[in-house]
Amino acid sequence: MVAKIFIDGEAGTTGLQIRERLAGRRDLDILSIPAERRKDIGARAELLNVADVAILCLPDEAARESVSLITNSTTRVIDASSAYRVDPDWAYGFAEMDKAQAGLIAGAMRVSNPGCYPQGPIATLRPLIAAGLLPADFAISVNAISGYSGGGKAMIADYEAAGADASAFMPYGLTFNHKHVPEMTTYTRLAHAPLFVPAVGDYAQGMVTFVPLQLGALARVPTGAEIHAAIADHFAAIKDSFVTVAPYEALARTPELDPESYNNTNQMKLHVFANDARAQAVLVAVYDNLGKGASGAAVQNMNLMLGMDAALGLGLAA
Repeated sequence: MVAKIFIDGEAGTTGLQIRERLAGRRDLDILSIPAERRKDIGARAELLNVADVAILCLPDEAARESVSLITNSTTRVIDASSAYRVDPDWAYGFAEMDKAQAGLIAGAMRVSNPGCYPQGPIATLRPLIAAGLLPADFAISVNAISGYSGGGKAMIADYEAAGADASAFMPYGLTFNHKHVPEMTTYTRLAHAPLFVPAVGDYAQGMVTFVPLQLGALARVPTGAEIHAAIADHFAAIKDSFVTVAPYEALARTPELDPESYNNTNQMKLHVFANDARAQAVLVAVYDNLGKGASGAAVQNMNLMLGMDAALGLGLAA
């Protein structure tokens, strides 16, 4: 059976990447609206209601509008906006988050694709809270850097126009109300919102997230080896995972933390660095903000929802 797929917002950064990943697949029929009719509600509604899976690559309000246009009980939805990411009626589309998550996504009618920034902190913190190594009320900070493609077409145009004058490192979100914070809080299972400081770098795509831990504040201080083992054990139990955990090593630096390491893939690699004598650790995740952070995750979720190999169109799973 050939599944009908409609990408609502296919001309945007994420939509273009999804379409590229799906190109050439004979098991899919990609529905498309002519460019001059993309803002025609009637045309969008028609395709939304004939699609087996609709993938929404739109701003939040436009995504909500698209969902409201679906009048049948058969069209399944993957929403790449932040409109439904903490909605309990929507499955959260980070398939490796827990052992049961891929199954939840496979059976869901509505899936909210994860934001790019939250996935690294979720991948590193959730296993530690589940293992009891960190309490849910522990004070957490998250620092991260993403390529400028994370800002969409306008930011891409600004950076490319600036050329050599583009900012090499630009922190933002300094009111600490970034739209990814609720998602980050909910799925790490933290009791309180983390202090999140994102930044944009002068490169197109790829990202690294950092979670520094002052472990000396804990009544029982876990070692770096214990932290690494809890994270490694979590992902070792996940079938068809695109997330891998680097060996636990004492390294002053490593080229593996290059944010562009996994560009154009659906891979994510996690690292644990620690100094037990100082009771300090840093949890690091490296992945592509346009891959595992957006279009790759959407294709992985679509494959799961259609009962296909999760890695179709994504290369081999890690």
